[in-house]
Amino acid sequence: MSVFDETPKEPSSRTPLVVGGLAVVLLLIGGALFLTGGGDEAPVATPAPAAAPKRAEAPAPKKAEPAPAEPAPTDPEPRRAPAKKAAEPAPAPVAEAAGDATTLTIESDIPGASVFVDREFVGTAPVTLKNVAPGQKRVNLSAEGFEGVQRAVDVGPGENTITLRFKEVRLNTSVGVSHKHGMGGCEGTLRATIDGLVYETSNKGDAFNLPYAQVESFEVNYLEKNLKVKQKGGKTWNFTDKAATNADKLFVFHRDVTAAREKLAKGYTAAR
Repeated sequence: MSVFDETPKEPSSRTPLVVGGLAVVLLLIGGALFLTGGGDEAPVATPAPAAAPKRAEAPAPKKAEPAPAEPAPTDPEPRRAPAKKAAEPAPAPVAEAAGDATTLTIESDIPGASVFVDREFVGTAPVTLKNVAPGQKRVNLSAEGFEGVQRAVDVGPGENTITLRFKEVRLNTSVGVSHKHGMGGCEGTLRATIDGLVYETSNKGDAFNLPYAQVESFEVNYLEKNLKVKQKGGKTWNFTDKAATNADKLFVFHRDVTAAREKLAKGYTAAR
């Protein structure tokens, strides 16, 4: 017999059983792997680094919300608009009377005298000023050879006329005095008017009222600080200033009285 025997052998009856068994085993292994996710191990996840904790921020203050406006009350019934009144005719302008304009006429017994109103030169006498503001005015007049004259005048609506006279005498002055006599003394007021001298005192025996025609002596002695008054054929009074240690007020009183008497002697008119 040859080494290589070419005569076919009959297949063994166990071969199909072995193959079938292997196939079953493979199926079981494949199913197990499918159920467990495969034989490979799942990768281990690396933990991410922890984030730094954020700083808590304070909540922003809430803006105050305006209170809701209350709904306006509604009228249960609509109101009717009031009926418009007919426009009244405007009153007719009142015509200004011609006499309402304020004027001031200033006259003088010396024509051409310079006239000043509130220290402002306004012309020469006689002069008429128109549209003068009502109220008190200070009027001064000056003329060469005469003493200036002045007067406070209340100007009202309409026409105003005043006359200032240079040849007129006004006098009304007084001074407080003391009078010493043999039996004590007295105090009072020595007054001078355009008519004469008057001594007012509580001592009736020393009081007097002398017209200038009855005054014999009227003298002031500044060094002796007295004023002497002598009645014609009668009594003599020596007055001193009861409120001062000098004769200043007595001197002024004597000067004013003497000037008025001189003007009267020249024919000036006595102002009453």
